[in-house]
Amino acid sequence: MSTSLTSLTDRRPPSAAGGPTAPRRATPAGRSRHTVRERLVAGGFLAPSVVLVALFLLAPFVWTVYRSFFGDSRTSPFSWFDNYALFASDPALARSVQNTLLWVVGTVALPFVLGLAIACMTDAGRFSRLVRLCVVLPYALSGSAVAVVWNFMLTTDGAVNQVLTTLGLDSLAQGWLLTWPGNTLVMILANAWQATGVAVILFLVGLQSIPPETLEAGALDGASGWQQFRHIVLPQLRPVSIIVIGMSLVNGLKSFDLIWVLTQGGPGRATETLAVSMYNETFLELRPGAGAAIAVVLTVIVLAASWLYLRRQLDVKGV
Repeated sequence: MSTSLTSLTDRRPPSAAGGPTAPRRATPAGRSRHTVRERLVAGGFLAPSVVLVALFLLAPFVWTVYRSFFGDSRTSPFSWFDNYALFASDPALARSVQNTLLWVVGTVALPFVLGLAIACMTDAGRFSRLVRLCVVLPYALSGSAVAVVWNFMLTTDGAVNQVLTTLGLDSLAQGWLLTWPGNTLVMILANAWQATGVAVILFLVGLQSIPPETLEAGALDGASGWQQFRHIVLPQLRPVSIIVIGMSLVNGLKSFDLIWVLTQGGPGRATETLAVSMYNETFLELRPGAGAAIAVVLTVIVLAASWLYLRRQLDVKGV
């Protein structure tokens, strides 16, 4: 009898037997308060960054948009879209748009192709570190310093023409910075000389993250070197490629310092991009309304191009 009573006692819930009580489940009200507290804490940490972005980015952009609808003096009336109509009526701005498109294509294609090729060739080699150092070193220079180096090479009596003359190729010597579109193309080459370094670094990181087992499996299946590169290496470099192309795209659209030091947008205004035209209209031609309109158009182009590219590459749904 005592044994049965003891067994019945042991089968009682812990709370009835004097043991530890089971933890209570959080009520919906408690979870809601906890969630609100977490959001307030997160908002407190984010608030300084949001305030700084609004103060130094959003507020100037809103003021620029507002200023683009007025003329070129402080007392000028509301001019609607007259400043934006300059893109259709001003030949200098039309040429600026052409140059900007050339810069976008050149500054995206050249660093991507050259960076990927150099990274693949120097990923494993006897002198790979020395080669990578020589390629990456120009990236440590400022755009103005790069412009000074290339100005020494591209002037009429510069290093390039002197070398051509020494080799007996006088017919190829020319004023590299004097005629369009050749002057724009050589400046794109100068920019690629500097920008290729960061592409090499990023592609090397991507190559070193590829598991060697995948390449070994491809080799065992009889894939050639090109087939391994096309079907194994390139797909796994897609995240790095997105970063390289995105950075090159933005840098090409806002190129300024290299162009300004080499040609100041000349001769005439033949080598201006939208970034240079914005500076020229605002501070040299003293037309802040037109400069503001160019700034708005350039900002919209940069944001739209970046959004469309990232949306396509990252397969963002519902954007």
